[in-house]
Amino acid sequence: MKFFIDTANLSEIKEAQDLGILDGVTTNPSLMAKEGIKGKDNVYRHYKAICDLVTGDVSAEVIATDYKGIIEEGEELVTIDAKIVVKVPMIKDGIKAIRYFSDRGIKTNCTLVFSAGQALLAAKAGATYVSPFIGRLDDIGSDGLELIAQIKNIYDNYGYPTQILAASVRHTMHLIECAEIGADVATCPLSVITSLLKHPLTASGLETFLADHKKVNG
Repeated sequence: MKFFIDTANLSEIKEAQDLGILDGVTTNPSLMAKEGIKGKDNVYRHYKAICDLVTGDVSAEVIATDYKGIIEEGEELVTIDAKIVVKVPMIKDGIKAIRYFSDRGIKTNCTLVFSAGQALLAAKAGATYVSPFIGRLDDIGSDGLELIAQIKNIYDNYGYPTQILAASVRHTMHLIECAEIGADVATCPLSVITSLLKHPLTASGLETFLADHKKVNG
């Protein structure tokens, strides 16, 4: 499974890249705002800075919600860097735009997906990635992981190449269960990824080894 980091923070992205396990980055307007990035030029420069840090795909979200606007904005975004993936909302004009981009070899990430039907439409339109928001589904009493399993089954039935990018991943078990189900990608905060490093038996075992080494070697 690929690991994407869901942030616009350059320090976090560099830390994940330096760890040697980062496959890409996802961003959105809220994450840009969190970093205090304002104005189109500054946002585009920040996307370029992100692309310069990583080797994998970087999802950059359009703001437009009409077909023409999505196309115009998406075509601008891909001029920033070859790593840019146009992040398009799951709406009627978004699906139309995904088909337009797909026909022209432009990578897309269909975002704000909350049902298997939406994921099916995105795949038929040629989306590179589809982003089911599992944490937000859990928040309203639905089973986000069950949605991942449904989409996986549908895509496998028909051989769709669209990659399942599990989004709104909140904690370690979300990440592990997405891997068990067979999600192609999980995007999450750096803290969720680094939490995989931790286990109490690892910590206590290392403490014992170091203590024994000290005894033997004075």
